[in-house]
Amino acid sequence: MADSRRVINFVNVAHLIDHMFMLIFPTAVLAMEADFDRSYGELLALSVGGFVAFGAASFPAGWLGDRWSRRNMMAVFFIGIGVAAIFAGLINSIWLLALALTLIGLFAAIYHPVGTAMLTAHAEALGPQRLGREIGLNGVWGNVGVACAALTTGALAQFFGWRAAFIVPGAAAVLFGIAFLMMVPDHVSPPRKGGKPAPVVPRHIAMRAFAVLAVVGVSGGIVFNAATISLPKLFSERLTDLIGSPIGVSFIVFAVYLCGALAQLLIGRLVDRFTLKQIFVPVAALQAPCLLLAGLLDNALLLIPAIGVMFAIFGQVTINDAMVAKYTADKWRARAYSLRYLLSFGASALAVPMIALVHDYGGGFPVLFGLLAVLGLSIFLAALVFPNRREDVAAAAPAAAE
Repeated sequence: MADSRRVINFVNVAHLIDHMFMLIFPTAVLAMEADFDRSYGELLALSVGGFVAFGAASFPAGWLGDRWSRRNMMAVFFIGIGVAAIFAGLINSIWLLALALTLIGLFAAIYHPVGTAMLTAHAEALGPQRLGREIGLNGVWGNVGVACAALTTGALAQFFGWRAAFIVPGAAAVLFGIAFLMMVPDHVSPPRKGGKPAPVVPRHIAMRAFAVLAVVGVSGGIVFNAATISLPKLFSERLTDLIGSPIGVSFIVFAVYLCGALAQLLIGRLVDRFTLKQIFVPVAALQAPCLLLAGLLDNALLLIPAIGVMFAIFGQVTINDAMVAKYTADKWRARAYSLRYLLSFGASALAVPMIALVHDYGGGFPVLFGLLAVLGLSIFLAALVFPNRREDVAAAAPAAAE
């Protein structure tokens, strides 16, 4: 039990680092325009390679996690992403910056297929009713990482320059990697708790569930990335009556992202008590209207739909992770998560050029969030056809039929 708790704690920290590092640049870029003499859209486009790598590298990362070592892959994650961030803070060329951002995305791709598989395996070891709770709590750590990206990047950029916003977190990640290697031995297997064996999911139901997950992965990946990347810029343009500095933007973004943490805590608890569809449908229904309103409102009124968007998209992540855990056997789980994140993060790479083009040339945030609202509607329609299985409530992680 102590070993499982220690592994889960490190996995939670890794989730914070993963989301934080992927979102350092979208906030730091607000302080980089003068140094590189480029517009917001031109600089933001440099991160496309990182987001492509974030999705494309997830499948080989998951395969290596299952076939080689999940523990060793997580050590590569901690140290690799830290070194890549330090590199990003030291260079002067925009092309080397693009390379550094791509390396950050490459190492960040390891976390979700490998770390989430470790999390669910060790969460099951803590008890049959702990899966949803631990997934929800892990989601909060990721949400705090998103929030910290805005807060720490804004503060470090304002007081020490944008380079410190990469170097300081990078050094911290390397130190966590060293601690992980020292405190988590290789081949740590989660003990299995006694109880009834998990029921097998019929093939046709599993296929329908994963078809829905594929649709949600693509649409949700674009919505998640576009919303989290564009929020600092949206607030800097629309909340002029409330804020007047980069750190002011960061505090508002931090507060809104933390509201998403409430969704993940709530959804994590509900996953152990209700069917996934009963949770999925109302969360999905919230996305389209909140996205549409976020593109149209300004000043204090903007905060209401922005909070709704964060609540919905972060709650959706918890539901999606629970889908894979409940419909996949542990021996395949890292690869199953890698496929889920290959779709999600691969599609999410489209968000960066979409934001850059629409913001600079295509009508701004009203058009961007209108497009995201259409994708939010597709998520709701997919939720309506998701299987509604009572077995999802009692079982910790049913295995899909062979």
